Amino acid sequence: MTGIIASTSCKKELDVKNPNYPTIDQAKTESGIIALASGSVYNNSANNGAGGLGDGYFGTVIGYHELLADNIASTIANGNLNNVNVPDYVILDDGTKISNPSPQKMNLRINNARDRIGTNMFYPEWQSMYALNNACNQLLDLVDGISFSGDVDTKKNTIKAWAYWWKGFAYARLGSVYYAGIINNVTSSTNPNYVTSAALIAESNKNLQTASAILSSINNTATYMSIMGQLIPSFVQTGNGAVPTQQMFIRNINTLEARNLLANIKLTDMTTANWQTLLTLTSAGIGANDNVFEAVSSDINDIFNANGGCVSSLTAGIPATTLFTVSERLIQEFTPGDLRFSKNFIQNEYLNQVGGFTFSTRWELLNAGDTTVNNNNAIVFCDKTPGNQVVYIAGSYEENELMKAEALINTGKIDLGLASVDNVRNYQGAGLAPVSGTGLSLDAAKEELRRERRVALVFRGTAYYDARRWGVIYDISQGGGRTNAVVLGTDGVLNTKAIINYNFLDYWDVPADEVVLNPPAPGSVPVKNPN
Repeated sequence: MTGIIASTSCKKELDVKNPNYPTIDQAKTESGIIALASGSVYNNSANNGAGGLGDGYFGTVIGYHELLADNIASTIANGNLNNVNVPDYVILDDGTKISNPSPQKMNLRINNARDRIGTNMFYPEWQSMYALNNACNQLLDLVDGISFSGDVDTKKNTIKAWAYWWKGFAYARLGSVYYAGIINNVTSSTNPNYVTSAALIAESNKNLQTASAILSSINNTATYMSIMGQLIPSFVQTGNGAVPTQQMFIRNINTLEARNLLANIKLTDMTTANWQTLLTLTSAGIGANDNVFEAVSSDINDIFNANGGCVSSLTAGIPATTLFTVSERLIQEFTPGDLRFSKNFIQNEYLNQVGGFTFSTRWELLNAGDTTVNNNNAIVFCDKTPGNQVVYIAGSYEENELMKAEALINTGKIDLGLASVDNVRNYQGAGLAPVSGTGLSLDAAKEELRRERRVALVFRGTAYYDARRWGVIYDISQGGGRTNAVVLGTDGVLNTKAIINYNFLDYWDVPADEVVLNPPAPGSVPVKNPN
């Protein structure tokens, strides 16, 4: 339920005192509340039921999103992974139609039961984000009663901004995936008043704007940086994961607000005003040199495990031995000559014989330690060496720049938008010739942008939002599906003109574990998506 308390469980510097069961009394000091504020966010207790970030979030929650976006597949039954992204049907190049005997929507709802938490896709993200929200509620309850040394107001305000930021993040995740949810700003409690996903997004934006206003009011930069340096674990503070300045923090907030807008409006429903708002937010969003919120693999202080705690590490390796495999539809998005492709993938055919008729693949994702390909500075998608794998928790420069590109392209500034696409490719070392200045039409520019989002933001948990807002996941009768898809048949025959009808659920039902224990009050919105 949403009243669950998020405990700290990261080792060593993330301890409050007892890493599994911190008490409120232990947090009633300056060092205690800082440890609680850090540990209740950066923990790996999503595996043991307490929620928050960690292996269970970066591997399972983000894994479901990448599965639904058809970036990856899985033949593993654990977590119902082998069923959640099987399309309704595929039509192969020769006209053969293969149908799914257990359509996705039916399968998901059969598994949305209290006795099926382990196979219920709806459960992990709900549990994790409401636990995170509750932890932040607890911080806000405690902070004004703590005796701080030095600049008391700056220290309190930094912790408050931190709490409101993570509350905004939690509601952003919830509102971007669930059909309904609960707004709960009371510690260790809940309520039966279910609201729409749009209301959750509005609550996210309210918290983000509160955080932004608090950050703007802070004048003591040195004290702010000192407290933030303690809130973010030291082993995470590498590269762009270093402590963000106040202005960098605000730009992170703007990028997440931009995502909130873009992810939750169908492309066909975007208005001129929507595009202008998106452009305003992204123009004040994350820059190429800004520090952002990251998690870093470590076997000592493990937010997530280096060998298998995130989607890329669970995908890299010989396909027959990994939890996830690479989708042919991801690979077909790469432009010929893209160094990001040649640096990260090799051919290693895997013919899936256990269901999932679009799951076979010719490709293996490489671990950085298993490749001799240099390709200069091309981005590495997976590196299992502890301390080397970075996962973006919220926004990134690439995401912000591509949202800006989309706003520009759709407001008539095609070449400026394509310049942003070029910026991202250069940032990631793609080695591709510029597409700006080449006279691309509006439709061609949109397609360039679509493919680049699939490639540049892979494994970051945003691709499913894209597939939904672009209409890809809907039934073909509603304008959805994908044509000219590459599908490797279970017989080894490569199809390049296949038609895929996904017909997936767009926003998820509220988990049964919540609804059964916390039935909706009169006046609540429906908790089951009629889609």
